[in-house]
Amino acid sequence: MLGMPSVPRLPGLPDPLRRVRVPRDLESVTAVGPEDDAGAGGMSGESVERIWSAAVELYRSGVHPAVQVCVRRQGAVVLDRAIGHARGNGPRDGADVEKEPATPATPFVIYSGAKALTAFVVHMLHERGSLDISDRVCQHIPEYDRHGKGEITIAHLLAHRAGVPNLPREALDLDRVLDRDFRVRAFCEARPFAKPGRFLAYHAVSGGYVLGEIVHRVTGKDIRTVLAEELLDPLGFRWTNYGVAPQDLSRVALNYVTGPPTAPPLSQLLSRALGLPFDELVDASNDERFLTAIVPSANVVTTANELARFYEMLRRGGELDGIRVMRPETVRNAITEQSHLEVDLSLGFPTRFGYGLMLGAQVLSLYGRDTQHAFGHLGFTNILAWADPERALACAVMTNGKPALYPELPRFYRLMQRITSEAPKVHGSEMAIWDPLTGRPRDGE
Repeated sequence: MLGMPSVPRLPGLPDPLRRVRVPRDLESVTAVGPEDDAGAGGMSGESVERIWSAAVELYRSGVHPAVQVCVRRQGAVVLDRAIGHARGNGPRDGADVEKEPATPATPFVIYSGAKALTAFVVHMLHERGSLDISDRVCQHIPEYDRHGKGEITIAHLLAHRAGVPNLPREALDLDRVLDRDFRVRAFCEARPFAKPGRFLAYHAVSGGYVLGEIVHRVTGKDIRTVLAEELLDPLGFRWTNYGVAPQDLSRVALNYVTGPPTAPPLSQLLSRALGLPFDELVDASNDERFLTAIVPSANVVTTANELARFYEMLRRGGELDGIRVMRPETVRNAITEQSHLEVDLSLGFPTRFGYGLMLGAQVLSLYGRDTQHAFGHLGFTNILAWADPERALACAVMTNGKPALYPELPRFYRLMQRITSEAPKVHGSEMAIWDPLTGRPRDGE
């Protein structure tokens, strides 16, 4: 199979569409991790290969140096593969730059996908009685009660309905990313644009910092430590926490600005929603200061395999490999609908939100059509992980190209639709112990 040839470039001039070089021999840049037999997940080998073909087509778009995909069905890992390069094949990298292949073990920054982990730390503390998501934020952070923010609750933050979606640009200064007092002052001084609960407006960075501080105040520990102690360590995760240790920096896939340059008004919308200009945000995500800090809304680092495993635990109602880390009711509460295909004033498109999770829908859904019981989270820009209990699925798609809009964008969503279409709905004993149709634990739980 031939790869998509590179867009012609004149010597000394940049690629106008910022695409990567796609090798003609795709097998030379493909890596396969341990996979179960497709039949163990109730699928056929042909179905799995059709899913992988859709992932390869996404890679052939030329805007993602690497694509990594993991699909779990009925608990079996039926697909765990990567294609492309973790480092060295960006649009501005010369032919002489050393290229590092991506593998299923390569960790990626998942950006806003981190919000799901942060949400579940909060929900776990709710379950344990350390807080209640109906609490006003100022009950835990008294100085937050400024500029009319006294009625904002933890639930408002989780549902992106607090009315304080942005922080001033200086609050995102990487030189002060470890300065907790500075960060608290920044979000306490922020002014809401509307009363809490009134509008859906995606909190790209601000909400995560507030939630992280609440966790710190009720536990006496930072959210990185709480996540590790309560969830990651009991389940044996290697990655999937906020940032990485300094010795692991070179293992993380680099992110690259790709695709056609953005122009107003899109560039202005993105800058307002994300807190930084598009290109600066991508550069920041490769910075050592960002990668070793705690940014609860944006800097979880993990692999597709581990992130799909996290969603498998949620699909199973808080249990994995015989270890229970939360009750099924906690998962149910987290996916209680708070916004029904309401237009998000930050993102500009309609979506369904629960308390920290993006919910699927019958038609307009990130996870493909007829996925109204699916839940997960999107990561900037083409990263997605989710669980679909009706299909016994837990999946993750990673990419390290960061385009805004590009002609082949539908390939990304076709990959999700392909996964969904190749995994028919399951019934009865095949379903997880937590029944998504009733929202209740099954008998015996």
